[in-house]
Amino acid sequence: MKIAYSPCPNDTFTFHAWAHGLVRGAEEIDVTYADIHITNHWAIDKTGPEIMKISYAALPWVLDDYALIPCGGALGRGCGPLVLTAEVTDPASLSGKRVAVPSEKSTAYLLFKLWALDHVPGGVGEIEIMPFDEIMPAVRDGKIDAGLVIHEARFTYQNFGLNMLTDLGDWWEKDTGFPIPLGAIIARRSLDLKKIEGWIRDSVEYAWANPEASRDYVLQHAQEMSDDVVKAHIGLYVNEFTRDLGEDGYAAIEALLGRAAKEGIVPEFDMERLRFYE
Repeated sequence: MKIAYSPCPNDTFTFHAWAHGLVRGAEEIDVTYADIHITNHWAIDKTGPEIMKISYAALPWVLDDYALIPCGGALGRGCGPLVLTAEVTDPASLSGKRVAVPSEKSTAYLLFKLWALDHVPGGVGEIEIMPFDEIMPAVRDGKIDAGLVIHEARFTYQNFGLNMLTDLGDWWEKDTGFPIPLGAIIARRSLDLKKIEGWIRDSVEYAWANPEASRDYVLQHAQEMSDDVVKAHIGLYVNEFTRDLGEDGYAAIEALLGRAAKEGIVPEFDMERLRFYE
């Protein structure tokens, strides 16, 4: 069975046990490490592996072929994307400016577009798709006016001398009361989805019960992050919603994608398809 997820610490921590044959009864998996910008397109183009980590924002395009697995993903509070600038301190000043984003189908970009509708008169200017690890240097060096960043950039943007213009997660939580849906785990509907759900949940439980077991694997893929940043990253993104979305998780996803569909940012889709087990 083939699976694709990112090399970020939350994913390697979550899937370590399954990837290393430590989940009893689980089918062996062949792992591809890919940025979410890539997996989003694989899912939409129907060219990816059976199981993938993608952005929640990409779900409306893929739910006919893939089911949302209610565990293993990234959804939480205090973990939203940031809009960073070198000099701009007023959101309205982004009007007509160049902004770099990590993926046009990312949840970060979806949140940014919803936020900009209310805070950037006339809208931003050119949007440039850029690998997330190149965004902060580009903002620092004046190649772009603002950058949308995710994951460990929350802990490191000060090292680039950048300012946080807004925390989109904080905005979303205050505006809706819901946590932020970031990364989703999907699997082809032709698979035994209940088994996959169980194997992923067992992998999460193993990671929590044996936090040091995955250390070498996580650091091997952590892209030169310090131990402290790795631990902070895992602590922020691997939480109770990783074990199970629950009603609060589903409500957050429905609120995000429902609002985006109403604004015409994502296509209309059948919300009931989010819950494969019903």
